[in-house]
Amino acid sequence: MAREWEIDVMAKKILMITGDYAEDYETMVPFQALRALGLTVHAACPGKKAGDSIATAIHDFEGAQTYSEKRGHNFTLNATFEGINPAAYDALVIPGGRAPEYLRLDSKVLAAVRHFFDTGKPVAAICHGAQLLAAAGVLKGRVCSAYPACRPEVELAGGEYADIAIDAAVTDRNLVTAPAWPAHPDWIAQFVAVLGVTVAH
Repeated sequence: MAREWEIDVMAKKILMITGDYAEDYETMVPFQALRALGLTVHAACPGKKAGDSIATAIHDFEGAQTYSEKRGHNFTLNATFEGINPAAYDALVIPGGRAPEYLRLDSKVLAAVRHFFDTGKPVAAICHGAQLLAAAGVLKGRVCSAYPACRPEVELAGGEYADIAIDAAVTDRNLVTAPAWPAHPDWIAQFVAVLGVTVAH
């Protein structure tokens, strides 16, 4: 029997802000999964244009005191950050990895992040994405998960760190966060729910 999917996407447009050495899974998986639901996802990086690529990094948990890092895939951007108007988007996705560490130094990136909080639009951040949220000053009074090494930044920014399992996610109003890529099923599902998108089988 053929399966029929009823997808209510309401023409949602999602902005993904990413950059060199963003975590591979945390960039590619949400980008592909959200597009598979029929949503429009624009991936952009400051200083690069549509058609350019970013280098990604693969972070893994192999028994050491912290994650290991290996070179990942090249990921092709489909939007030019300098031409982006955050007001034209319904939601924001922030992958983890090392990109948030330097993206948080860009005032235009921080302004874009603040727009989504000022307007109450859905935001999904994972792993080191919390570094960008902390730098943007949007975590005060918020529950936020992140990679455990980012806990001090969440708390110094006035947020409440959610100490949850690595494969779990947490939603606080419009913000959906998770510690790392093992949480993708829960993180993406909660984000889709906050977006108001329904998928019925």
